[in-house]
Amino acid sequence: MQGLVYIFIALATLGVAAAAYFGLTFSPIEAFVTAIAFGALAVMLMERRLRQRSEARLERAVEDLARLLSTDARAGQVLSQRVNAIADTNVGSRLDGIEADISVLGTVTRQLAEALAEFEEARRADGGSRLAEAMAEPAEPDDDIFLDPMIPEAEVRAALDSNRLVFHIEPVVRLPARKPLGYDLVPRLMQDAGGLADAPDFMPRRGGEDLIRRIEAMALEEAVTIARRAKTSGQPITLFLPLSRATILDKKGLEQVTATLVANQAITASLNFAIRQTEWKPLGPTEKRALYEFRKAGAGFVLTDATSLRFDFAELEGLGFSDVRFDATRFLSQPQSFTDFHTADIAPYAKRFEIELCGTGVIDEQQLLSLFEDGISLVQGPHIGRPGPVRPDLVVERPRDAERRIEAQA
Repeated sequence: MQGLVYIFIALATLGVAAAAYFGLTFSPIEAFVTAIAFGALAVMLMERRLRQRSEARLERAVEDLARLLSTDARAGQVLSQRVNAIADTNVGSRLDGIEADISVLGTVTRQLAEALAEFEEARRADGGSRLAEAMAEPAEPDDDIFLDPMIPEAEVRAALDSNRLVFHIEPVVRLPARKPLGYDLVPRLMQDAGGLADAPDFMPRRGGEDLIRRIEAMALEEAVTIARRAKTSGQPITLFLPLSRATILDKKGLEQVTATLVANQAITASLNFAIRQTEWKPLGPTEKRALYEFRKAGAGFVLTDATSLRFDFAELEGLGFSDVRFDATRFLSQPQSFTDFHTADIAPYAKRFEIELCGTGVIDEQQLLSLFEDGISLVQGPHIGRPGPVRPDLVVERPRDAERRIEAQA
């Protein structure tokens, strides 16, 4: 590169000589002297520029070397401090302490062996009764034991045939602003004598799968209507609607739900299926793959009524679960039954998998404060808001249901 520059200087010098001779009518000697002076000046400027560049490069190299030497000096100082600390360590006293600990451990082991020997003797002497009483553990409650609903199944079917099933909404809010995140779609049954029956009073515990599928299909239809009208009004709403194994295990019902979601993909992002933990645990890989079809259509999932938070959160995240709900009162009073983590650590751990925890059944302000201190920002319960009717402009009034709806709300 430098040689090319000198070639250009030589050519420029010849150009100056030619211009002085032909253009300025200099004599050949004057033109030659002018060209030599121009060339010398150009070479001098070029050399000066190159020297400045070399000096700057050398200064930078010296600065880098100084930084490296400084770093090495600090590393050497730290290493010297560590060596001095190791040299000052009294290894003998530490070994004495370890020997004392080993001696204590041996004593404890011997005592444990003696206690086990006494248990064995007691078992042989008493036919194992003492040991059985000492080692007995309280039996866990059977999750399959449920009380029968108050309203018979036949009466529920008759109520569905007469369009006496309504859907109310219950808010789920985010702390501390208590802004609604979404609403549970709660089925309620209008009774002939007046008043409304909640889902635990009429939903079948055993059997009645066709009845459950029918109610869940009506909930999906209602949710689609509400979500569409809310989006049209410019106030989109998030709804959580029930889903059980009765629908998941039924091929026809599953296809109907999938078809409804595909036909309403404009609002499926507003729909989330709420699955109880007791319904989720028995599901196999095939059923979970069927749920993934809902996820591909745009819907989400929440896990409700969780009795433990010892989940594979990565699996829940992959299937599209957004939050896990549990009873707030039991969580605050018996946290060890839910998780082995500290109560303040379980929520941040779940958030690593983009899953939030939601405390349900909140009954007072103190529970809200305790949950918020533990990092749980989603809450639901009577203290927040009870189930109530949907705005009339967001639902489709059933012909035979209008008068009963008005009476029930009154």
